[in-house]
Amino acid sequence: MDALLYFGMLALSLAALLKGSGWFVGAAETMGKAWGVSPFIIGVTIVAFGTSLPELASSITAVVLNESSLVAGNVIGSNITNILLVLGLVAIVAKDVRLEFRVMDLDIPLLAGSSLLLYFALYDGQFSRHEAVLFLVALVVFLLNSFKGGAPNPEPKEERIKAGWKPYAILIASGILVYFGSNYTVLAIQQLSTIFGIESEFFALTVIALGTSLPEVMVSVTAARNNNTAIAVGNVLGSNIFNTYAVMGIPSFFGTLEIPASIMEFSLPFMVGVTMVFAIISVSNKISRWEGVMLVLFYLFFLAELMRSILS
Repeated sequence: MDALLYFGMLALSLAALLKGSGWFVGAAETMGKAWGVSPFIIGVTIVAFGTSLPELASSITAVVLNESSLVAGNVIGSNITNILLVLGLVAIVAKDVRLEFRVMDLDIPLLAGSSLLLYFALYDGQFSRHEAVLFLVALVVFLLNSFKGGAPNPEPKEERIKAGWKPYAILIASGILVYFGSNYTVLAIQQLSTIFGIESEFFALTVIALGTSLPEVMVSVTAARNNNTAIAVGNVLGSNIFNTYAVMGIPSFFGTLEIPASIMEFSLPFMVGVTMVFAIISVSNKISRWEGVMLVLFYLFFLAELMRSILS
């Protein structure tokens, strides 16, 4: 009965976290337009931050509540889920994902670089403060590159809209939802780990990673259905880079991050491997439906290996 109670708490808290993140993005977009910020800048900053807000909020809360081992699992699990499950579903839904830009020129190398940097930063089982600063600098470089390369033509100026009080109220409400959602998510994970005698990082790699990746799933699959596959791929690229740099970097300023040895043995090398697989299949500027099926099968293999590790 206790397990069902905490599973229910986990489901409700994740729902609150996702709803709060969605409200945050909508309110922030409205406020940005009211302040005269261009749609492009809103897209590469607010939307990118908003889709990764669940990972960031739950990771900061985990550190504050002395469950810092959840942070690395959350980042690694979310990145694996984004590449294998999200991209896989996009390719299956869209049949063939034809990229409208040369991702191999810059975006894929940046993604691969962030993956390798995370691997070598965690190689010694620690994540230091100066490494966190380096990650945040890398995030700034990525954002500056997005500003420079994403809008080659000047955008027409749009008339400012009047936001009124509503988006500010929504922003406050979303902050409250994200706060309580992240707190109760970590609390539920703590209790379930105790009840089942399973390390909390397992839940971080699976349940939290999948739950906090739902915004990417919904945005990308919807984009694929509307034949906007470039947006879907760009969403995964941006979210993974933001996860690696911000969701690892920012929580480390709230306390020391614990890096579980089990993550170093399988999950982190697996994340680097699937990132390289993504790079390889992107060479042709196309991701076929069969490659999408392969990615989903890789995700099922990942889940099976995690289950095997806790049962052995």
